[in-house]
Amino acid sequence: MFFGALLAEFGWSRASLSGVFAIYAFSYALWGFLAGRLSDRWGPRVVLAGGALFLGGAVAGMSVVTRLWEPYLLYGVLAAVGMGTIYIPCNTTVVKWFVRRRGFAVGVASSGGSLGTLVLPPVAQMIVTAVGWRAAYVVFGVAIIVVLETVALVLRRDPESMGLLPDGTSAPRPSLGAPDTGWTLAAALRTRSLWMLAATFTATWIPVFVPLVHIVPFVRDLGFSALTAATALSALGAGAVTGRLVMGAVSDRIGRRATGVIGTTMQAAAFVAFSVVQSLPAVYTVAVVFGFAYGTTSMLFPALVSDFFGRQHAGTIVGFLFAFGGSASAIGPFAAGAIYDAHGSYAIAFYTSAAFNVLAAVLVLLARPPRRAPSHALEPRLTVVAP
Repeated sequence: MFFGALLAEFGWSRASLSGVFAIYAFSYALWGFLAGRLSDRWGPRVVLAGGALFLGGAVAGMSVVTRLWEPYLLYGVLAAVGMGTIYIPCNTTVVKWFVRRRGFAVGVASSGGSLGTLVLPPVAQMIVTAVGWRAAYVVFGVAIIVVLETVALVLRRDPESMGLLPDGTSAPRPSLGAPDTGWTLAAALRTRSLWMLAATFTATWIPVFVPLVHIVPFVRDLGFSALTAATALSALGAGAVTGRLVMGAVSDRIGRRATGVIGTTMQAAAFVAFSVVQSLPAVYTVAVVFGFAYGTTSMLFPALVSDFFGRQHAGTIVGFLFAFGGSASAIGPFAAGAIYDAHGSYAIAFYTSAAFNVLAAVLVLLARPPRRAPSHALEPRLTVVAP
C-alpha cells in the first residue's frame, strides 16, 4: 500500500523499488534458519520478542526515508531480521503442539497473516490519505511492537514443557523410551525427501510474492483508484484466510501432498487469469482464487516438513528449507518490476509465474517421506508409562 506513495513522491522506477522487497524476502528467509535453530534451543518467546523490536523499529524508521538506499537498509535488512525471527518460531511452535489435526492447527494459526492482508490495506490507505505515508509507517511500527511483544508472553515451546503430550494429552509419568522419527537436520540433508521438498518450495516461492507486491499498481494501471486497488489486495487476503482454514482441515483428510497439488495448480491458473483480467469483478475473483491457493501452499509448508521429519527438530529443518527456498522469493517481485519497466505489462511475469507453479505441482506429487531414519539420526523421546 506504500508502493504507490513512494513512487509518486520520489519518482523511483518500479524495478528499483521492487528491489527493496526482493532484498527483504531474500534476507528474512536466511534469518529464518537461525531463528529456527534458536527457537528449538531457547524456545519461541525470546526469539519472537527480539524479532518484534527489529520489525517494528524498521517499519517506523521508514517514515524518515529520503533516498533509495535507506529503504534497502531499513526494510530490506532490518525488517527482514525481524520477520525472519517471527515467521519460523510461530509456525514451528504450532506443529510441535499438534499431530492428529496438524494441518487445521497450522491453518488457523497462519490465517492471522492473511487476516492482516484482508483488513489492513484499506486501513493503511485511509491512514496514508489522512496523515500521509510517513505518519502511517509510524503507526504500523508501533502497533507491531505492542502486539508482538504481548503475543510473545503467552507462547510456550512445546507440550512437554507443560507436562503434556501433543494434542493436549496428559503425560503423567514420563520416561525415556524408544526413539521417534525426529530427524536431525544433518540426517535429513542426506535424504532425497528433503531436497524434493526444497525444490518444491523453491518453485512455489519464486513467484508467490508477485501479486502481493504488484497487485495495487497493477489495478491502478487498469484505471481504478488507490482505495479500490487496496480492496483488491484485501480480496486476496480474504481468499488466503479461507484457503488456510479450509485446506488445512482438508489436508488432514486427503494428505498434505494431494493438497499441495491442488494449491499449486490453482495458483498457476490464477496467474494465467491475471494476465487477461480487465474488469473489477474479474480482478476480485482472480485475487480471491490466488489468495485461496497462496493460503493453501503456505500453510502446508511447516506441516509437511513435520510429517516427513518429525517434531523435535522442526524449527531447524523448517528454517533451513525456508532459507534455501524462501530466499528465491526475492526473484519474483524484482523480475516482475523489471519486466513491467521493459514492456509496460506484467503479462510475461504472470505466465512465467504460472509455469513455476506447474513445476511445483509435479514436484510435490513426486515427493515421498524418507524411509526409516538411522538410529544415530534420532533423539530419544518421552513415552508414557502406565501407572
